[in-house]
Amino acid sequence: KSCQKPVDKYIEYDPVIILINAILCKAQAYRHILFNTKINIHGKLCVFCLLCEAYLRWLQLQDSSQNTDPDDLIRYAKEWDFYRMFGIASLEQTSFLVGIFIALWWMRPEMLKTKSDFILLLKALLLSGYGKLLLIPAVIWEHDYTPLCLVFIKVFVLTSNSQAIRVTLNLNRVLSWLAIVFGLILENGVVCLVQKIGWDV
Repeated sequence: KSCQKPVDKYIEYDPVIILINAILCKAQAYRHILFNTKINIHGKLCVFCLLCEAYLRWLQLQDSSQNTDPDDLIRYAKEWDFYRMFGIASLEQTSFLVGIFIALWWMRPEMLKTKSDFILLLKALLLSGYGKLLLIPAVIWEHDYTPLCLVFIKVFVLTSNSQAIRVTLNLNRVLSWLAIVFGLILENGVVCLVQKIGWDV
């Protein structure tokens, strides 16, 4: 009331500009999306991103890439390899999120006291994983630089996750990145465990 201006400038902005600013990882855009909009697609977005990741892994399997006969597409649809890849991707995503929550609870236990704090951070982390959708064009337009593109996508998703943690819990960059690193360590531990069991990752 004192300044006669909206506290959140993005209320007056077009959704396309908000999306562009979110892609640029601007904290204010993240704050607007998380607190001043009623986006409720975090669950669907998470499942779709996991499907994209599972599809990419499924394509990289030796059995899937050896035979390119179109008649075998029906056989591929019935294979359990894709569902196995989806399960592994889900396990890795879960361990990454659990690692972040453990690290944040260990560093700042007062920040995740209530169930609503926990749910808000979970929604923020799931929404900030939207960068995984870039896996689709990376697979469709496959070229020599695809592995480099996948690395850039991973870095972009981790940066988005860091911004989501900063905005949700009002933390500094160092603590948010420490939580991300701990999540990655736990995720890689799960990958090693899955490989020891004998599943293909």
